[in-house]
Amino acid sequence: MDFSLSADTVALRDEVRAVIAAHLRDDVLHEAHVSGTNIAPDLYRALGEQGIIARSVVGIGTGNAMDCWVTLSELERAGVPYDALAIAMTAAAVVNIAGTERQKEQVLPGILAGEAFACFGLTEPDVGSDLRSVATRSQRADGGGWVINGTKVWTTMAHVADWCLLLTRSDPTAQSYRGFTFFLLPMSSPGITVEPIWTMSTERSNTVFLDDVPVGDEWVLGEPEEGWRTLGVLLSFERGMSNTGFGVPLLRRALAWAGETGRIDDPIVRDELARVVIDNEVGKLLTQRTVWLNASGARDAAAVAGSVAKIFATEAYQRAAASLQSAAAPAGLLGFGEPGAAAGGWIDYDARHSVPQTLQGGTSEINRNNIAERGIGFPRAR
Repeated sequence: MDFSLSADTVALRDEVRAVIAAHLRDDVLHEAHVSGTNIAPDLYRALGEQGIIARSVVGIGTGNAMDCWVTLSELERAGVPYDALAIAMTAAAVVNIAGTERQKEQVLPGILAGEAFACFGLTEPDVGSDLRSVATRSQRADGGGWVINGTKVWTTMAHVADWCLLLTRSDPTAQSYRGFTFFLLPMSSPGITVEPIWTMSTERSNTVFLDDVPVGDEWVLGEPEEGWRTLGVLLSFERGMSNTGFGVPLLRRALAWAGETGRIDDPIVRDELARVVIDNEVGKLLTQRTVWLNASGARDAAAVAGSVAKIFATEAYQRAAASLQSAAAPAGLLGFGEPGAAAGGWIDYDARHSVPQTLQGGTSEINRNNIAERGIGFPRAR
């Protein structure tokens, strides 16, 4: 394996850092926390204007998996509210692979400019991560096209999204992984209602209600009845490429707090900070392994490696946030704007933010099953 960066990728990293330095202001962070929407529109547009997004989406332009990782990693490590961009970039990669030429023309320019966004319509209220049991129904309409009815939950960014990558059941009688149809659904379609879900991490997710939503054949993503293949493309990009570096800004802020308060001299605090340094490095190497496998075209191996990276990094983040909050004692329970809050409230934020990270992108249990079945060869759990 070769994790070294080419000169071009190093130059890309420097460009991303320059954009972050110019556009990541305190008011951007404040608005993200107040609204619960992890988005930074001006910063995204700057990345788009410089061609960074186009280069960083795997399979588009000069984009490759290493460029994608460098861009997302720099945003993540700097603490940029980047969820909206990461989801949009994943959607662009999927459309580029599975979409028609018309779909690419409609969707890609806006995303690559940093001006259009997407969400994933996968999980449902009674389904959780068992996507084979989705009940959202797509039926052929009289006169052509489809009609969609159902409910999706945990659809992060649905309230700002232009497009929804939507998994539906089109043939309830089909066996195994057949009978699913995937749609690239315009969120402006009639019959769509988006309601907020407020989480303990202050982030806003959503419930999306689909009531007799009409959609034309031109918005089927992939082939009808073959939606599970399109889902596989999406998941291959989603896991292990990002959401593995939250321990870096946590460490940076915790180090500053420990130095300012004198807690850096406490051997228990020093041990914990050292443990976070080590875990961050392991998470980085596991993520780079996933990226390298993707860049090498070893998609099946990358899917397993992505599950490994995702489990380790998100669970290490939880451990670090909990232990540092404990070390900060009462000050670690105080949030933004409260006098005496540890690290200005960031310790409290990370303790709460770390909890859902083991759920997003597939729960730790789902990822462990993926490792057992696809990596080790164990029989299916169900």
